[in-house]
Amino acid sequence: MSVTQTRRLLSRLSAMMAQGQVPLDRVVAMVAGEMVAEVCSAYGLRAGEILELRATHGLHAEAVGRTRLRVGEGIVGLTAATGQVLNLPDAQNHPGFAYRPETGEALYASMLAVPIRRAGRLLGVLCVQNRMPRRYADDEVEVLETVALLLGEMLAAGAIDGPGTLQAVSYAATLSQHFDGAILSGGIAIGPVILAGSAVAPVRVLADNPAHEQGRFAHALAAMRAALDVLIAGNLPAGESARDVMAATRQVAADDGWLRRVSLAIGDGLTADAAVHRVLGDMRDRMRRVSDPYLRERLADLEDLAGRLLAALNPGSRVPIACAGSILLARRLGPAEMLAWHANGIAGVVIEEGSAGGHAAILARALSLPVLGATRGAVDAAQLGDIAVIDGDQGVLVLRPTQGLRDAYEGAMAARAARAEGFAALRDAPSCTLDGVAFQLHINAGLAAELGQLGQTGAAGVGLFRTEIAMMARGAIADSAEQTAFYARVLDIAGGLPVVFRTLDLGSDKLLPDSEKAVEENPAMGWRSLRVGLDRPAVLRRQLRALLLAAGGRPLSVMFPMVANIAEFRRARALLLAEAARVRPAPQTLAIGTMLEIPALLFQLNLLMAEADFVSVGSNDLLQFMFAADRGTPELADRYDFISPPMLDMLDTIVAAAQGSSATLSLCGEAAARPLDALVLVALGFERLSMSASALLAVKSALMRTDMAAFRGFFARLRRTAGADESLREPVAAWARDHGIDLAGR
Repeated sequence: MSVTQTRRLLSRLSAMMAQGQVPLDRVVAMVAGEMVAEVCSAYGLRAGEILELRATHGLHAEAVGRTRLRVGEGIVGLTAATGQVLNLPDAQNHPGFAYRPETGEALYASMLAVPIRRAGRLLGVLCVQNRMPRRYADDEVEVLETVALLLGEMLAAGAIDGPGTLQAVSYAATLSQHFDGAILSGGIAIGPVILAGSAVAPVRVLADNPAHEQGRFAHALAAMRAALDVLIAGNLPAGESARDVMAATRQVAADDGWLRRVSLAIGDGLTADAAVHRVLGDMRDRMRRVSDPYLRERLADLEDLAGRLLAALNPGSRVPIACAGSILLARRLGPAEMLAWHANGIAGVVIEEGSAGGHAAILARALSLPVLGATRGAVDAAQLGDIAVIDGDQGVLVLRPTQGLRDAYEGAMAARAARAEGFAALRDAPSCTLDGVAFQLHINAGLAAELGQLGQTGAAGVGLFRTEIAMMARGAIADSAEQTAFYARVLDIAGGLPVVFRTLDLGSDKLLPDSEKAVEENPAMGWRSLRVGLDRPAVLRRQLRALLLAAGGRPLSVMFPMVANIAEFRRARALLLAEAARVRPAPQTLAIGTMLEIPALLFQLNLLMAEADFVSVGSNDLLQFMFAADRGTPELADRYDFISPPMLDMLDTIVAAAQGSSATLSLCGEAAARPLDALVLVALGFERLSMSASALLAVKSALMRTDMAAFRGFFARLRRTAGADESLREPVAAWARDHGIDLAGR
């Protein structure tokens, strides 16, 4: 299409929108005429992920309302499922083609299909067809994408009339629905749903005066950056994690890459608003095909800033919502948005595409907000004002809970608050069981902001400091000086309490900035963690040197993750000792240890215990490697239990090896955070446990109420008589209840 034809088509559609409601069949006829297409059809998304033909020019009229395809079925369904444009010169020979005889489309060879979306939500698919085989030109693809963008806005404005509406009412809109999710930040929250809105819709698509639009863009960009600085200054929580995250956000706001693309789109004739929408849509399409969750999280940052830029282009169009106590649902969420919503008093957040390493999740933990991620379908299922429950302890979102379920959760929240008050009184109490068996409880952390929990919980120290978390929040591996300053602050805040620094656990889906992602069928067992460090010794040595310098004559404990055999431990220890020989002042003491996560290391336990100063069992990875069960697969989440005969026998072996050596033994991970599991671990001989700070006082309470000698006797008898049962959890829980031990946990 020529520029003149393109402008004429878009101008006619804009004029239609300005006139009020327009029949959809008139829209598709206009598109077909201007694009010289023999067919133009619009499919709308119905409840149940069904695409229905709503209007057509060129296919049989009787097919409207009758022809339906599932999302993922046929060319139209594939476009909807992938969000990608399909440009096919011979559509009928495509392996995904699904023929519907009532349409009469057998005559047409070429097909161009684009998704119709608004605010990231799929509304339908728009396509054109021709008899002659041909690949549609790039300018034709851009025109149809722009028409689809405009259609989405026409739908939002109510400008589409008649049977051709693309939106359908979900029959499930009044039913209770449950969604499993990843726990990004623990806690429970109940409240009405707020849907994170998207960008202000463009009123006009075509620019009357491109120079004026460039000026609007420049002015809005400056306003957006200034507003971001004000937001950060007034609402940023204390701690290095929040500062690191927002520093990265400022960098995105200043990035010339995506902003230059917006300027170029304005130069092509779009308004500033439409140009931002176009660039954001392109980024969504590209990022949707990226599997790396950290890189996908950067899309949330970009969407956040694009939304703010659009609001700056339309001052006064974004009205703050009074949402104290509400549950925020978002497909993606950037850190600036998280701060803004928190300032309005939200009680909890669900980020459909969120991950634990995302900037929004990192801020949520610093803000103590319950947050779930990976709740596929939740945003589409929710309606504004629906009551929702976030169970951040079990990883569950409930939309429109029944009154009984809501009452139960409200009771649980009240009991949780009362229990927390009772636990707080235990903070300074001696850590020993009812019969005097001593134990030590440490916290897991990854951000300086989390170290305030040391004083609040009375923890004995930090049993696991995940050094990669701050790097992920920052968006890059810091240089040696920056790392040194950060680790020194961690030790300063710890105030003399021991801190065990785990070296960078990178690789798999947490890549080094200069690395290319390798295709790995099983990334959990792939090129990650210490394997990366030994293959990239410069990166590992830089971190080790920074840790030694940060100690500044204080005690230092360094732990290597993902060690598969004693040779790897020796190589890593040699690197650390080589750096230690060069650093002055030397640490007061230098303890070198390892995580025990890979079962192969069990066959070298005697060597390991003789050469390591300490060994920390990583319960999460050890469990999944023991049973070859990916802990991230929902179908396997409860299939294998930590308190089962195979795991208990393995733990016995580890404890026995440690007792015959000078190495200190501990366990960190989810098992330590569950009071019942902690009870069993202390009975087996684990005297040091490290867990999330939110679980520590509950675990301490359970252990302090236990007569350990009595429990050990019971547990030994249980193991002898249980046989090959899959789990001993229920009989242990029954014993605890009979003896008045609270196992409710966090």
